[in-house]
Amino acid sequence: MNDKAQALIHVVEDDVNVAGLIIATLERFGYQHAVFPSGGEFLRQLRVQSPDLAILDLGLPDMDGMDVLQQLRKRHRFGLLIATGRVDTHDRVLGLELGADDYVVKPFEPRELIARVRSILRRYQPEPQPADLALRVAHFAGWRFEHASHRLISPEGIEDTLSLAESQLLSAFLERPNQVLSREQLLSGRDVSALDRSIDLRVSRLRKRFEQGGHSGKFIKTVYGAGYLLATPVSWS
Repeated sequence: MNDKAQALIHVVEDDVNVAGLIIATLERFGYQHAVFPSGGEFLRQLRVQSPDLAILDLGLPDMDGMDVLQQLRKRHRFGLLIATGRVDTHDRVLGLELGADDYVVKPFEPRELIARVRSILRRYQPEPQPADLALRVAHFAGWRFEHASHRLISPEGIEDTLSLAESQLLSAFLERPNQVLSREQLLSGRDVSALDRSIDLRVSRLRKRFEQGGHSGKFIKTVYGAGYLLATPVSWS
């Protein structure tokens, strides 16, 4: 996706007025779009076509938006922006923990929506990499991480596939082990200010990946007031 006009955005929203506002905003800035008034219709469409980004309402008529979010992150990798009228901070934090890239609270200004859409789309654009970098495999604390496929393999050989955000975060740690990394460094210097408030949640979620199966994720350490540190040697092959 090299051009915003090529970006396809799915709008999952049952409120006709809100959906109309989002559509008008997307059209004004040159984005393609498709609208789904229910979670079920959206999930069925994903069997044949995935968008570059989805704008997801949490209050859908047929299922809770959190359920839709959980199903998405198990099977798909594309940008996800929550659009919610819920004022409870817990819901927004939970959405980020479940894998949303950002959220916007209704009512919102069109330019705020577009700013967040652009930020997420930039994050999902593939970065040009030398062939030898893309094919590298990291070995650390008995684990193996395959950079190209985002596969994380446990000491017992159990495979798991990380989300794009988790893969980028782990790669930042593995590139600079035993160094304190600030939140800005963990975001790889990208223009992703919308993610700043959720980097702690992403680190927590990455730790939980390592804790599955009775393992410890304690080698990702919090350095209070400074950032985070991967406290284990790393070798590359």
